Amino acid sequence: MRLFTITTAFALLIGSSIGVNAQDKMAKKSPMQTTEANVGDAKVTISYSAPSVRGRTIYGELVPFGKVWRTGANEATTIETSADITIGGENLKAGKYSLFSIPGKDGWTVIINSVSDQWGAYKYSEDKDVLRVDTDKIEMIDNKEQFEIMIDNGMLSFVWATTKVSVSIK
Repeated sequence: MRLFTITTAFALLIGSSIGVNAQDKMAKKSPMQTTEANVGDAKVTISYSAPSVRGRTIYGELVPFGKVWRTGANEATTIETSADITIGGENLKAGKYSLFSIPGKDGWTVIINSVSDQWGAYKYSEDKDVLRVDTDKIEMIDNKEQFEIMIDNGMLSFVWATTKVSVSIK
């Protein structure tokens, strides 16, 4: 009888810890997202953590102007392509990279960096960049609560708060 009680208590303890872990994963403030698209002959996959506005001022405060940003939250955003593509007219060879940006008041710089496994932009090194593309930003009327990266109609776009930035991808 005592063995049954100990076994039952242990099973309940394990079951409750699994439930807590599942709740922690569901409650992430910046959940992992994946964008996949076929671009020419390439399969392009972008993995990123998607933060939300949550009443904050995003650009110029949370994400400072003129500084390298991980283009999402948590780990650096990654872009993987199965074949060579172009981003903003610049060639990118097949492989896995990190994707950074430098937001500005009037335009952004989109950066592809050769070091794909990074936490945030803390160890970002400009000398590892494989391409940089400058682009304009568009102010939107509607507020996009959760950050989103999308590939659509030959454009790679970043949308968050009232800002949209796009660069060609072929």
